[in-house]
Amino acid sequence: MTADKLDLELQEAAANAVEAAHESESLDAENTLKPEFVRRVRDSLDAGENDAVYGMVEGLHPADIADLFELLDSDERPALALAISDLMGSEVYAELNDYVREDIVEQLPAETVADIAEQLDTDDAVAMLEDLDEEDQQAVLAEMEPEDRAAIETALSYPEESAGRLMSRDFVAVPEHMTVGDLIDFLRESGELANEFWEVFIVDARFHPVGTCALSWILRTPRSIALTDVMQRDQTLIPVTMDQEEVALRFQKYALISAAVVDADGRLVGQITVDDVVHIIQEEAGEDVLLLSGAGDGDINEPIRDSYVARVRWLIANLATALLGATIISNFGGAIEKLVALAALSPMVASIGGNAGTQTMAVAVRALATNQLTRTNTTRILLREFRVALLNGATVAVLIGVATAMVFANPLLGVVIGTAVVVNIITAGLAGVVVPVTLDRLGQDPAVASSVFVTMITDSMGFFAFLGLAVASGLVG
Repeated sequence: MTADKLDLELQEAAANAVEAAHESESLDAENTLKPEFVRRVRDSLDAGENDAVYGMVEGLHPADIADLFELLDSDERPALALAISDLMGSEVYAELNDYVREDIVEQLPAETVADIAEQLDTDDAVAMLEDLDEEDQQAVLAEMEPEDRAAIETALSYPEESAGRLMSRDFVAVPEHMTVGDLIDFLRESGELANEFWEVFIVDARFHPVGTCALSWILRTPRSIALTDVMQRDQTLIPVTMDQEEVALRFQKYALISAAVVDADGRLVGQITVDDVVHIIQEEAGEDVLLLSGAGDGDINEPIRDSYVARVRWLIANLATALLGATIISNFGGAIEKLVALAALSPMVASIGGNAGTQTMAVAVRALATNQLTRTNTTRILLREFRVALLNGATVAVLIGVATAMVFANPLLGVVIGTAVVVNIITAGLAGVVVPVTLDRLGQDPAVASSVFVTMITDSMGFFAFLGLAVASGLVG
């Protein structure tokens, strides 16, 4: 080993040791920023010690710098951005939470935002600019180079959450007349290729994709072989207007690493890669869960006013359903007066039905989102959930019926509540499928409104079945 090589290795080891020591000071065992580290950064910002802040943040990964911004209060973020301006590269902005990024970008000069956007991939630049006010957006675009501006304006012209917004324009496409050797030479000599790519798209004279070649095939194939002889002709083409959730389903179904995006004329305009789709799957899964609960975006960085507007409307809707249940109870006021146990047990029947409905509804909404529940198998799924509900209802009915009969020393009351539970759980099972499917057929998002309707049905049926059976059975005379 030469002295120069040994010296280089020692320098690298020292640098790695410094980096590891810095990480141990800032990150805990779960690889999140330590509270004391964030507190030191905040104290230094308050004291105006920008050099100290820069020194603490300099060794962090871009994703950790993004986390630091999200952990600080909104009014502290501009000061941090100013203190570490040299570290605020495109990697940091790409990792920032949408609300935090918008908050920071709105406070930066248009030329600074334009410089950042030009460093980003098109899809990341679009994500940074699409939430800005029209005036601010145009001011940033005016500061950009014509080529970059045209690419972003084109992407912004596509619908939100579509493949056109998600795709990257950095891809490799070559004509179909090339040989493998021609392609290898082109890849080696070209200085304007995408930084990362896994396959090469083969296009015809009209720039329509006719096939694709994985890099592994290219490396293993003799130079003299024509691309048309080695390329895969069957490929999944993504229309530019396709919803990003459908894009994610295609990647999942066909195990894609990347896919070509085509315009209305079938021309290749971009590509979507699996790393983009991973984010979409995560976003869509979280979005459906939050919509079912009526919590809006559910982002802790979301402005308070937006959270209020998103949540209060569903609370008001639930108030309306509760009033319906109260109306049913009031119609049986005489029966409740004669047997106070009915008032104590009625909420149990409604609550059990509500939980059963929520379980079925969650399964149905997920199945609709992943294309597992379609027009072809709706009847089969409905019958399946009916059988599950019948088994669940019978099990719970026996338990609650026996317990009620023993506690209140009234076997007939146990039979009534057990029967009511069976009826309500079966109703909940059917409603949990029928409501989301109906909303989906009407072109509405089943995750948004299903919970309101299912809750209304189970509460109303729970009270009506229990109190109605109590009267019909002669329990209250």
